[in-house]
Amino acid sequence: MNSEQQYIDLFSQCRELIDSHSSAVMNSARDEAFAAFCAKGFPTRKVERYKYTDIAELMAPDYGLNLKRLEISADPYEAFRCDVPNLSTSLYFVVNDAFHTKALPKSLLPEGVIVGSLREVSETNPEIVEKYYARIAKSQDDGVTALNTMLAQDGLLVYVPKGVVVDRAIQIINILKSPFKTPEVSSLMVNRRVLIVVETCAEVKLLFCDHAADDHDFLTTQVIEAYVGDNASLDLYCLEETHAKNVRISNVYVEQQQNSRLNHNVITLHNGTTRNSLDLHFRGEGAACQCNGCVIADKHQHIDNNTLITHHVAHCESHELYKYVLDEEATGAFAGKVYVAHGAQKTVSQMTNQNLTVTNAARMYTQPMLEIYADDVKCAHGSTVGQLNDAALFYMRQRGISEREARILLQQAFINEVIDSIKLTPLRDRLHHLVDKRFRGELNKCEGCRLCK
Repeated sequence: MNSEQQYIDLFSQCRELIDSHSSAVMNSARDEAFAAFCAKGFPTRKVERYKYTDIAELMAPDYGLNLKRLEISADPYEAFRCDVPNLSTSLYFVVNDAFHTKALPKSLLPEGVIVGSLREVSETNPEIVEKYYARIAKSQDDGVTALNTMLAQDGLLVYVPKGVVVDRAIQIINILKSPFKTPEVSSLMVNRRVLIVVETCAEVKLLFCDHAADDHDFLTTQVIEAYVGDNASLDLYCLEETHAKNVRISNVYVEQQQNSRLNHNVITLHNGTTRNSLDLHFRGEGAACQCNGCVIADKHQHIDNNTLITHHVAHCESHELYKYVLDEEATGAFAGKVYVAHGAQKTVSQMTNQNLTVTNAARMYTQPMLEIYADDVKCAHGSTVGQLNDAALFYMRQRGISEREARILLQQAFINEVIDSIKLTPLRDRLHHLVDKRFRGELNKCEGCRLCK
């Protein structure tokens, strides 16, 4: 049986069960997604955007799924403390793919702002979800997105209405935890869906933290759709701290309207196999984005970041900076493409990928690309792959610094350019601390976390 067939059979046999534990809005997108998945299947390495990660191989194992929505007994508010010191956030939890509703933050959100279960909100306020759900995350374009749309039963909705500014950052802790107690089911597949809507002149800052609470094999497919309206602003930070048995495939889709602003940061500090993609579309003039990535990997970890930024209209700006530090036998990949369409004059774009391979066994694949169909633009890209500077190491050793400490300091200095770009000062300071612990070989878990220690 190939990787696709088991999911085709599963969906065909369990369609009524999947629908019964979801909502009408989410169910309405399943038929189109199923048809697309049957037609396309999983992308192979022959597909340009997936040449560095074998999706079919990752999907081949027989993962368990919680289609009956068995309850997770753990209370994350009691067991988990992932707060960043001095960062006042509105803290919420998503356990696997379900929004945790048993205890909510005491802090009140501005009137009209919704942070809650995608399934429940699509039943109580279907007009919000119907307008945006599965509109830019098109199943016919990507097999993983099609699979997620087929199987997702719940997820997270963040809705900020017109003109509302959310001063307090919203922090979402994604926890992976198996509901199965039998040893026969030792792995779990989670299909998480996130819908973010920031309407005209609204502003919000979101911090997503991914953690694994069990020592199980997890496979997570995640699809995030983000709509940023006219003159709106979205800061989106995604931090992964899981474990070596975790496989994470995350597809982020963003649509920006006129004069909107996006600040997107994806940070991988500890993982197993990770594949992140970003598809960003400029639909209104004057929009701008800053997209940054930071990767620290060792052992046999694999991290693949892929970005596609499409300038459909004129007078937009995109800036990308991705940095990797790869140790031992880790593998990294970055492929970024900026597409400038006909008529998208006065486009400004800069893409930079810089990589540090600490050992000869570490591998980095980098592929920056530009495709331009306008003649009045300012676009550039560049990438580098190198090792630690021997002269700098020698200079530091001469001044009494041990070789190990000198290597750590040089790696920190290399990665700090991405960390320093984070606007939330307490989060930035906390990440400096976590990065230092990561380079020193310590488990970089948040202070007070009782699940991971």
